[in-house]
Amino acid sequence: MKGAPSARESTPVPISAALLPCRFHAKLKFLRFNHSSSGTHHGKKSLRLVKACVSDENRRLNDFDSTPRRIFLEEAIGAEYGEGFETFRPEGPLKVDVDFLNDRLQEGFLQRIRYAMKPDEAYGLIFSWENVVADTRSLKLSAWEQLALESGKVIPGDASVQKYLLHADVDHVLKEVLPWGIGSNDLNELKCRLFELYHELLLNLSEPTEGLKDWLDAVTTSRIPCAIVSSFERKYMVDTLERMGLKKFFQAIVCEEDGMESIAHRLLSAAMKLDRKPSKCVVFEDDPRGITAAHNCTMMAVALIGAHPAYHLRQADLTVSSFKELSVINLPRLFAAKGSAFMDLQKQVPEGTPSRRRLTTDTIF
Repeated sequence: MKGAPSARESTPVPISAALLPCRFHAKLKFLRFNHSSSGTHHGKKSLRLVKACVSDENRRLNDFDSTPRRIFLEEAIGAEYGEGFETFRPEGPLKVDVDFLNDRLQEGFLQRIRYAMKPDEAYGLIFSWENVVADTRSLKLSAWEQLALESGKVIPGDASVQKYLLHADVDHVLKEVLPWGIGSNDLNELKCRLFELYHELLLNLSEPTEGLKDWLDAVTTSRIPCAIVSSFERKYMVDTLERMGLKKFFQAIVCEEDGMESIAHRLLSAAMKLDRKPSKCVVFEDDPRGITAAHNCTMMAVALIGAHPAYHLRQADLTVSSFKELSVINLPRLFAAKGSAFMDLQKQVPEGTPSRRRLTTDTIF
């Protein structure tokens, strides 16, 4: 039709945040576009997105794969007063806390008979990803060293600085600990690059912690269910566990997609997935904060010496330097102080009550 603009002559429509699908972030910045010569539709060249990234301070997208945001953050312990989290059901929200799970996950009649014959199966093991399943301590330090090398900066060799690099919030490290003089614009870029470096190192990780595979093989032979908790996304967790040859040992995985807000919430979610009461679960941790979260959830805690010295892990129920020191018989011993009446109300006898006088022959005559 004469006078009507053709597809080639039409003015290109500018891309705005309002035109983006809801799955994309509102602050998505398009870095580069390429025109595909092969893909055409009704005479119009198709537009192919090559690279994008989010300028958010905690996340960067490269080919739409999001980076976990809690790797270099100090998470809340949680469940200080036994509180839990809320899960949504068709009939409405359901509040799940420590007492609720210990009550609802009671063993049935047949389960009690089975556990009486095979007591080891009554327990559930929960493993933390950080420095328990994998040596993430060296990965973090390597990521910081590569970031400093790329940025032309220097990391002081003090032990206190290294402690901040491993356990403190990345914002606090870049602003207060490292003398790099970083502005607000460079801060976001360095954080995104730090996450990318950590992911690149994680993709090459193939060896678990020493002695872990033999320990998992022993507990699997005893039919004890195991779970792993982490702030990573499920895709990264599954791929890394398969490279390590550990995927078959874990019946449950709690990761970023579960939406847990604290360490204790992840532990409670793991207990639900294992179908075990929190009071029957054992947590393997290397951080005092994780040990506190386990005790807040009425769980037992086994601490691994490494990232923290032994005197920082004194609150754990058992402290070991390696998985080689453990045996399956250690698990019932952790609960040896607990009986059927443990923590039940007991009648207290007043200390000032005089003892009854016993009548003898001498007192009568």
